[in-house]
Parts: sequence; structure tokens; C-alpha cells
Amino acid sequence: MQMNGFQRWRAKVFLTLKGLWHRMTLGSRVMVVDGDKVLLIRHTYVPGWQFPGGGVSPGETMEYAGARETLEETGYRVVGPMELFGIYHNSSPVTNRDHVAFYVAKSFEKAFERKPDHEISEVAWFDRHALPEKVTPATSQRIDEYFDGVPKRDVWGY
Repeated sequence: MQMNGFQRWRAKVFLTLKGLWHRMTLGSRVMVVDGDKVLLIRHTYVPGWQFPGGGVSPGETMEYAGARETLEETGYRVVGPMELFGIYHNSSPVTNRDHVAFYVAKSFEKAFERKPDHEISEVAWFDRHALPEKVTPATSQRIDEYFDGVPKRDVWGY
């Protein structure tokens, strides 16, 4: 069924106002897996090692946003589809209106060498049994859920 011009305009206005009213945000994070190793990043503006990812922009799917952010933040390009592992409510000290789509990528290629900059200070592979000291709670929880079958939580966790 196709919408006419007025219907499209009305739907766009309604959805925009609804989004502003609820102030909901949607993010996508990706665990790039190579055997028992996971790819993690460290931002310059928040503490701890975590999965690459970021906000889903208008016109993007959650999967596309996760793959795009992974490439931008790590230099690794996801090749092929990713597994949607879960959707989590992000109830951090900053917001309670964010949701995170969490993907697992097992097929990837190195596209370029990621150098530290104003956003990403480090990118590194870690064995899941030897995670860095300052890994975020959400990161270690997702690793436990994926590799060890620990029951999934519905909150992203900080």
C-alpha cells in the first residue's frame, strides 16, 4: 500500500514528534570474534575497554550501523551477515532511554590500520580468558553470555 504526499508528511511529523517526546535512542555494538579472541576498543572520552559501536542514524539498519561503526572505530570490515545476539536496555547513569542491538561478527577482514585519534585511543584483540583490567561490565557480561552460555540479561549494564 502506497502513501500519498500528505500521508507521508503526516507520518514523518508524527514520528519525529514521537521521537522527540520519548527521546529514545538506538545504538548498535558488535563483538568481532576470532576463535577465543574478541576485538575491543578504548575511547578517549569514556573509561574502559568495550565493543565497537555507536548510534543508528536515520536511514540505517541496526546491522549496517554496527558494521559501519566497527570499520570506523577498528579498521576491520565485517564481511557477510552478523548474528543478532540480543537487544538490551541501556540504563546507564547518563540515560535510561537508550537501547543497544548487539551483534556477533565472525567474518571480517582488516581494511586499514586504525591509528589513535580524538575518539579512539586503542584497538586490540584479547583472549576471552585474559581480558584487560578495565573492561566495562557490559562487555564482560556479553562475553560470558556468548561464550559460556550465562543467562542473558535484558539490561546492557554499566
